[in-house]
Parts: sequence; C-alpha cells; structure tokens
Amino acid sequence: MAGHESDASRIETATRAAWLYFVAGNTQEEIARKLRVSRPTAQRLVTLAVSERLITFRVERRLAACMELSEQLRERFGLQYCEIVPTDLENPQSLTGVALSAANFIEQILMSPTPSILAIGSGRTLRAAVDQIVPMDARHHTLVALVGNIAPDGSASFFDVLHKLADVTKAKHYPIPLPVLMETSEQRELLAALPLVQKVHALAAKADAALVGVGQMDLSAPQFQDGFISREELVELMKAGAAGEVTGWNFDSRGRILGNQVNSRLTSAPPEPGSGRLVVGVGIGEPKARSIFSAIAGQILTGLITDEATARRVIAF
Repeated sequence: MAGHESDASRIETATRAAWLYFVAGNTQEEIARKLRVSRPTAQRLVTLAVSERLITFRVERRLAACMELSEQLRERFGLQYCEIVPTDLENPQSLTGVALSAANFIEQILMSPTPSILAIGSGRTLRAAVDQIVPMDARHHTLVALVGNIAPDGSASFFDVLHKLADVTKAKHYPIPLPVLMETSEQRELLAALPLVQKVHALAAKADAALVGVGQMDLSAPQFQDGFISREELVELMKAGAAGEVTGWNFDSRGRILGNQVNSRLTSAPPEPGSGRLVVGVGIGEPKARSIFSAIAGQILTGLITDEATARRVIAF
C-alpha cells in the first residue's frame, strides 16, 4: 500500500514537471527550483512523464486546470510553493488528495541527503498526510513541533503528528511538552521562559520549512470543535475580527496577528509574518478559503497545498 502511494506521489510530481516544461515553458532549472529538486531530478521527472504517457489530452485536461491555478496563485501572492490537487467531485471534503500532496512535500525534504529542519503543526489534515509517509531513514534531519502536545483535559493530543512522523522517519524530534493553551497568560509566560521551551521555539524559528494546518473561525472552527476554546471565546474572537488561525494563533482578514487573551495563552511557536521562511499551509473547503486568503495576504503562509475548488475561492477574493 505504502509503495503504491509513493508511486502516486512520484507520478503526480512528474506530471507537474512535464506541465511546467511543455505547457508553461519553464526551463529545467526553473522546474528544479519550483519543485525543490535538483536539476538532474527535474530532467528525470520530465522523462518519466513522457515514458509513462502522462502527457495526453485526457490527463492534461484534468491536471492542467490545477497547475494553471497553482501558477496564478504563485504569481499573485509571490508564493514559494503551491500545489493544487483535483477536487474529489463525489466527496468534496475528502482529505486524500491534499494529504498525499503534503506527504510528498515532507518526503521531498526528508529524502534529501542535505540535513534540514522541518517544523510541523498539528490537526486532522497533517495527521492524514503523515499516514501516507513511506518509512525511511531520515535520522540526519530534524523535526520540531510548532504546537504543544497536551489536550485541554491533560491527555496527549490526538492530533499531534510529530511523534508519528518521527516513528516512520527515525528523525530526531523536538516536541513542545506543554498544553496548547494555558489557563492564564501569566502561566504561559512562566512556562515559555523555561530553557527547554525556549530551545524548541528557537529551533522552530530556524526551520528550513514548516507545514501547518489552517483553521477557519466559525462554529466549525477546529479550536472550538476540539475543545481548546469555549463557545464564548469563539464568539469573542469572531466579534474582534478573527478570520482564521494557524497553529492556534488567530489573525484578522488582512492576516494580522491579533492581540487577545486566547493568543496570549498560546504555547505554540509564534508566527513570523514577512520573515521569508517557507511556511506551507494545508487545508480544503469553502469555510477555510477566506482564512487561507488572509493568512497568505499577511504572509503568515508563503506556500499552499489545497484542492481546485478551494483554490478557485481563494483566488476570487
């Protein structure tokens, strides 16, 4: 099963490389930069697409629309990375496509011989992505959490993905051994000052790439549904203009991190808008489209993995 999924990711990447070469007119050097691979690898991907007969009218028509959207989003927002997968018309909320694409992103980093630091958030979509990862020996790489790993009731967070990813990759990993939200901002400041926590936050700030989920700010908000904030807190956030959240940090419609009591209690590594770091957001669905747009507009995100339907909503704003 894992081998089949890996092949699917490889074929998808080869198709994108071929589209960039034959349709968009990119050079192999440009393709290598956009796909974050070496130039010889870019050449092999194009060759693979041709040998596998991926460049046909039927395949091109389905994927070309996604790749066109990807290029539009890259150019409009200056994204460093953008992958758009086809929407499953029979199950529009299916996470399979974006999970496979996110898994491919992780594998591209962890299969590289050059040591790197990958920061990772939490949530359903990232958990689904890690489920697709092929076991590998990536012990020369480092994984670091962006979010605490303890749920509101004191149990281990079900949506923590760091340890699971470390299990299948053997990479050294650094969790944030704290609740996602403290009861008070004073408690948060006290624990955030611990050398252990400061070390993890500093490591996250040095990460070569980050992969995060994107949450909407309505009654289906993950923070509310998973019990991290109350209904009253959610309503207050909405009244204050919160448009979405990334790693728990809520922001307004222009992507500006808000100053409020929820953000003041977060133990998550703080976002660094405008830092130029590669931070790839993963998410699908109409409720998330506005949140994704705002996070990109505010440069909280500099990369995106989503499906075609969501991408069209984002680009329409």
